[in-house]
Amino acid sequence: MKPPQPPPLPPPCSVTVVTEHSSSSSSSPSISPATTSDMWNYIWIPFLLSLMKEVSSANAASESKIFLPSASVAGLTSSCPAPDPKLNYRPIIGILSHPGDGASGRLNNATNASYIAASYVKFVESAGARVIPLIYNEPSEVLQSITCSIALQKLNLVNGVIFTGGWAKTGLYLDVVDRIFKQVLKKNDAGDHFPLLAICLGFELLTMIVSKNNDILEGFSASDQASTLQFIKNINVEGTLFQRFPPELLAKMSTECLVMQNHKFGISPETFQGNMELCSFFKILTTSVDENNEVYVSTVQSKSYPVTAVQWHPEKNAFEWGLSMIPHSDDAVQVTQHAANFFVSEARKSYNRPPTKEVLDNLIYNFSPTYCGYAGKGYDEVYIFTDKIARM
Repeated sequence: MKPPQPPPLPPPCSVTVVTEHSSSSSSSPSISPATTSDMWNYIWIPFLLSLMKEVSSANAASESKIFLPSASVAGLTSSCPAPDPKLNYRPIIGILSHPGDGASGRLNNATNASYIAASYVKFVESAGARVIPLIYNEPSEVLQSITCSIALQKLNLVNGVIFTGGWAKTGLYLDVVDRIFKQVLKKNDAGDHFPLLAICLGFELLTMIVSKNNDILEGFSASDQASTLQFIKNINVEGTLFQRFPPELLAKMSTECLVMQNHKFGISPETFQGNMELCSFFKILTTSVDENNEVYVSTVQSKSYPVTAVQWHPEKNAFEWGLSMIPHSDDAVQVTQHAANFFVSEARKSYNRPPTKEVLDNLIYNFSPTYCGYAGKGYDEVYIFTDKIARM
């Protein structure tokens, strides 16, 4: 015999009415065949609803469960790969201080004062390196004498150097820049990959030193100006400051004002190309135009050394707020970060491993920055150095 089949479900919104009939022989209600069918519905429908609920709960539990990979999964290991022994993962960058206090004497008017804008320090730190200040007018026993044939003492504690912006183009400062530049070349010639990044004034000083002409610079109107960078046609950015820039960002830099200019001097492409020394040492990567549409060289890269010079300020986009035209868009901040990443990645290639104690004794962390942004112009923070250097 076939087992009894459950009756079909009633149509939607149907209502079955059960009535009681009076009888002379009994007071019990009579049960019709329809009533039996209704009883099956009352039993079967809750059963189906309960079953659907159980299935739904099971599916939800399986979907929320997180399966962790087992140690036996092919290709997975429980340890990280060993770091590249050829790279220095604790790079130190030397930043050369500049004469003055960075605030026209408002903070310190000592004649022997020098400073480093904190934005250069943050620029380096943002890419994973630390800073040792190279105080340009330190006593000779620290920076060594001009006639000394060995490397400047503090250069032996760092893996790369930054020349900052500023105004000083003569005297002791120019001499120290010249000495450090020559030591950078010597270190590279000796086999140590030792990068140099020259920014704004640094660009101008290297132009003077390499060209052997202190009067080679020309006047331009590019103070407090955001600008584009026009890349030289068919230039190969591999191995240059722009190597890590995404293609779409490089394209934007030619059409949008994503870099900050703040200078009154520079060099035109014609003057640059007319100097044999400059053409032999550097290749031009980009040019820019000033407020009068005069074209000047804005980025150069050495042909044989890890030496880059930029007339613009890669550090300002992310870390300076005192000038009204500094670009702070997402793309502009990416320019800062990619430039910093490239320079520090070059410093990691240096094989110099200075003694830890000497590094710790000379890090910028031993000094206290001074806030000067309340003036609403110039730098936001500076490190100031004098004979009586105030440490933390």
